[in-house]
Amino acid sequence: MRARWPILATFVILGAGYIGYPYATLYRLGTAVRHSDAATLRSLVDWYSVREGLKEDICDMVLDGPEDARPGDQLPPFGASFVRGMTGSALDQTVTPETLVSMSQGAAGSQGPTVAPRSDARVVWAFFDNPTEFSVDLRTDGFAEPIRVVMELRGMRWMVRRVWLPNEMLERAGAGT
Repeated sequence: MRARWPILATFVILGAGYIGYPYATLYRLGTAVRHSDAATLRSLVDWYSVREGLKEDICDMVLDGPEDARPGDQLPPFGASFVRGMTGSALDQTVTPETLVSMSQGAAGSQGPTVAPRSDARVVWAFFDNPTEFSVDLRTDGFAEPIRVVMELRGMRWMVRRVWLPNEMLERAGAGT
């Protein structure tokens, strides 16, 4: 029986570490945003995947439009590809760790309206979707829908892979408010 205790203790410690690791990464993300640490943000976020996901969301919102839109309001294929190209170019230039840092500094300084991520964001739900995927819902004041963040375990490190912003937030960003 004594020989089993070290093995059991090892499994318990490894299990606790595995379960706590994404929460520690989430804490590091929050600290990096609050302290304007672009280098840490760069290491914790797969920016390419996040930009690609946001491009998809924005294009879907623009191209699909409201559910009650008439079929005649659809963009022709050329127009759709033009929107995708423009969206992609704009997001590649603006969705960066440095932009997130400058937005969080603007939110903290209350220099007019910001689109977010804002300093008032708080975690409302965080848990595993599967052994290598961890989801987080963030709530910000002024938006009914949460911001959804998915982290993925890659190479023994948790990284943000996807972010879904509420449609209202995307619309405000597009309007420039």
